[in-house]
Amino acid sequence: MTAADVRGSDPGDGRISTSSAARAPAWSAAAPEPAALPPLSPDRGLTVPDWSEVVEHFREGLIVCAADGVVRHVSPVAERLVPEAVPGEVLAATGVAPLGGDVPAEITHHGRRLRLRPVALSHARRCWYVEDVTDSVSRADALLAERARSSFLAVVGEKLGNPLHPDRAAAAVVRLAVPTLADVAVLVLAPRSGRSRWWRAVRADEEAAPVVDGGVLPAPDLPAAIEAGLAGTEPHALDWLVEQAAEAGWLPGLDVPGATARVVPLPGREAPAGVLLVARRASRWYDDADVDLVRAFAARAGAALTTAMLYRDQAEVADTLQASLLPVEPAAAAGVQWGTAYRPAQAGLRIGGDFYGSHRLADGGSVFFLGDVSGKGVEAAVFTGQLRQCLQALHRVETQPGRLLKLLNDALLETTQANGQGRFATMVLGVARPHRDGGLNLTLAGAGHLPPLVLRESGEVEVVPLSGMLIGVVPDPRIGEVTVHLAPGETCLLYSDGVTEARGGRRGDDQFGADRLVHAVTGCHRMPAPALAERVEQVTCDWLAHGDHDDIAVLALRATGPTGRASRHLHSVPDPTGTDRTREPSA
Repeated sequence: MTAADVRGSDPGDGRISTSSAARAPAWSAAAPEPAALPPLSPDRGLTVPDWSEVVEHFREGLIVCAADGVVRHVSPVAERLVPEAVPGEVLAATGVAPLGGDVPAEITHHGRRLRLRPVALSHARRCWYVEDVTDSVSRADALLAERARSSFLAVVGEKLGNPLHPDRAAAAVVRLAVPTLADVAVLVLAPRSGRSRWWRAVRADEEAAPVVDGGVLPAPDLPAAIEAGLAGTEPHALDWLVEQAAEAGWLPGLDVPGATARVVPLPGREAPAGVLLVARRASRWYDDADVDLVRAFAARAGAALTTAMLYRDQAEVADTLQASLLPVEPAAAAGVQWGTAYRPAQAGLRIGGDFYGSHRLADGGSVFFLGDVSGKGVEAAVFTGQLRQCLQALHRVETQPGRLLKLLNDALLETTQANGQGRFATMVLGVARPHRDGGLNLTLAGAGHLPPLVLRESGEVEVVPLSGMLIGVVPDPRIGEVTVHLAPGETCLLYSDGVTEARGGRRGDDQFGADRLVHAVTGCHRMPAPALAERVEQVTCDWLAHGDHDDIAVLALRATGPTGRASRHLHSVPDPTGTDRTREPSA
């Protein structure tokens, strides 16, 4: 080998190996003796090494061939990596295909990853550089795999951060698990009321999105591996894990004898929120890295499901409380037709500080009321619940409206002082009793509330002169009281300040006011009570033009006479989905 043979080549930069002295004769026999390499410069009188000795210590192995392709020299490194290359034999006959060509290549040979690089030498000779890149390729593959896992978990965290319902969160979990973690993924939630919900995602084909379905299983019918997972263990060593999943019907399209599966618990607050079963075909066996990724995925899925379940539980409690705090429709009574409308200030809560209702009396009459407490939202709704409970108890011991309001005032003072709330309320409370002419006698008591309106049969609208002090402030408030007679077909209308104080109009800041209310109901004396209540609520909302408002409550009672139709209610409450609904159930 001459200096020109190595001057234009890249000999490598790795560790060095001891050369084989036994192969030196084969080198000299390959061709006419080349000129000797120039000696290295001496260093402080030390012996100068031979140039061929330096070449033999490259990290890359060297296979040198003559012009006819016969191997003339094999370095110790090349001998270890490509033992088929033997001096004196044709290189193309070694069975290592790339060595028969003249282009760089990268192959797997004897379990090692080799990089082959040909370099043309003088006299038509060729040198193949053979480098073992197994470790560097493995490190690069490991880095790429780790980046892929990190990217996958980042997407999982983003996707699972949105669903706040357990069903949607569970469906998202199994959908994300396929195909990265499994060909089939099954999520089983912890049993609730003796039953377990499960979701499954199946990889139908390479291109299509996974198909998601689900079902319910009684807790005793859960496979043993799932029960173990729900108990917090990871039964990965069970040979019959796949068989259990197949018996449950969870592995469609998989060759059961050749499939592999894992079960991983999903961490919850105190116990696992559920169990994730992942299954693959035999060609994709779960190694340690795969299992670690499944566990990391399960941790994120468990956190998402725990959050969704907590939100669901809180929503169920809130719905139950809201249902208990909503105004109760007046009880049906002979000769009375009720009409109601209700729109809270915070439509999303469906509850507020206005309330109404009625209770039947033993003598055939009815106690009815409409009021407004201080504040808005949940706290005001809770206070209205306390008021309604007090009225439900007190009307059994007192039916005279004025005295009943004073008893209610004493109860409120005791409650607010004990809790330090400092809340108060305004109210109109009345007792309706049938009259022998078919009409109604109304005894009304006022506690700082807006005066009722009476729609006479003649079309006239009367303002009832009712006044009084609000309740829940002083021990002995002044309560106004008045008696009104309704002939058959006449109506008494109660309303909250959410109607008269509604701001809107052209400038958007004008109050609706009592005069506009009277004008709005003038000519409506023939309307049934439900339709009248709805009209008041509708004209108020039209005035608001979807702006902010206070709680709105309307209660109308119409004297129907002895042959009148049964009472019906019209309850206008914003639907939880955000759209208004008007329902008119039969009495």
